[in-house]
Amino acid sequence: MRKIRLSLLAATVLVAGMSSMSYANPLEEIFSDGKYSIQIRPRYEFVDQDGKSKNANAFTVRTALSAQVGLLGVEGLGAQIQMINVANFGNEKYNPNPANADISNYPVVVDPDQTRVTQANISYSANGFVGIVGRKMVVLDNARFIGNVGWRQMPQTYDLAAVIYNGIENLSLLGAYVNRVHRVTDNGKIDSGSVLLHASYKVMPELTITAYDYMIQNFADHIGIRATGTIELDMAKLKYTAEYAKQTDPTMTDDDDLVLVGGVTDPDNIDQDSDYYNIAIDATIDAFIVGLGYEVLGDDGNKAKGTAFYTPLATLHAMNGWADKFLGGTPANGLADFTIKVGYDAGEFGKLVAIYHNYESDKGSIDYGTEVDVAYKYKIAKNLGLLLKGAWYDADQCGVDTTKYWVQLDYKFKSE
Repeated sequence: MRKIRLSLLAATVLVAGMSSMSYANPLEEIFSDGKYSIQIRPRYEFVDQDGKSKNANAFTVRTALSAQVGLLGVEGLGAQIQMINVANFGNEKYNPNPANADISNYPVVVDPDQTRVTQANISYSANGFVGIVGRKMVVLDNARFIGNVGWRQMPQTYDLAAVIYNGIENLSLLGAYVNRVHRVTDNGKIDSGSVLLHASYKVMPELTITAYDYMIQNFADHIGIRATGTIELDMAKLKYTAEYAKQTDPTMTDDDDLVLVGGVTDPDNIDQDSDYYNIAIDATIDAFIVGLGYEVLGDDGNKAKGTAFYTPLATLHAMNGWADKFLGGTPANGLADFTIKVGYDAGEFGKLVAIYHNYESDKGSIDYGTEVDVAYKYKIAKNLGLLLKGAWYDADQCGVDTTKYWVQLDYKFKSE
């Protein structure tokens, strides 16, 4: 509890300090039009996993303080800074670090105590162009390839230089060079040298076309195309996704940097060749939601110097089940995930959704088990939300049975 009190005290002091900027004339010449926010997100996570002698009980809290200001009175020039502290409630009955042998009997909950500057960047916008340099949280499309891992208490962020162009109606272009990726733990930094290219064009309300090439250094290039849209019918509203991507040998290589493909010491020898397919459709009928999805991450093609289709910079918790059974990588024989979704939006009484997953290999007809995920969201007050969530994974020919529960509150405040 002492860590939490210190965290909340720090938040109060910083917000108070921010508000005093309006009285500091020298600072007014540097900073202007300040917008500030705070998030406090306490969470309880329970994990019961076969093969572990103890259950995990993680009580953690995220405290995030953010500021976005204009710089030097120059139109379009601004800066952003964000700090996040993750602390537990004094209960360490979980394993936040698999390398810690003292608590290896607990299932892993990757929310260790830590404090970090998660965003610190300068931006300039003019004539439809936006340039950004510094540390930034990045989410592209549905975060399947490039995400912020926002579910974990400490998010994933990127040190980058990026250019965005939105000067033509319905067209968005992005190019970025990523120097380093800060993972959700302090020991998970990746010196990157990667290039991200992303283009999206809204042809009509029913169709948006997106093309991308994510050149992840020393791992692979992800070249893909994605179609999404919304179709309004008399009785229902349909949302669909159709996507294909190819994972090929990396364009960006560097012998001095971390190699993501296991066992390959020379990145020039990586042999990566795998395919990705994703088809999904959701229908909203009054307050009811139903959906079907089929996602395939292709096998490794029996290549000793490559892997099955894997997206190491994704928000993986949002993909292939909330039990996170495929978080560490796609099985060598690939993964096919068939999903059925049902939900009900009760308005002021909250929203309930359930998702059924059936997992099998892309090659060899291996049964990877099934999973049921259920979540209920309720808005308690203007700035306060409640989330109740559960995941039940039933293993078959591989893996272990796993049950997870979460209870989370989320308080957010933004200055006007």
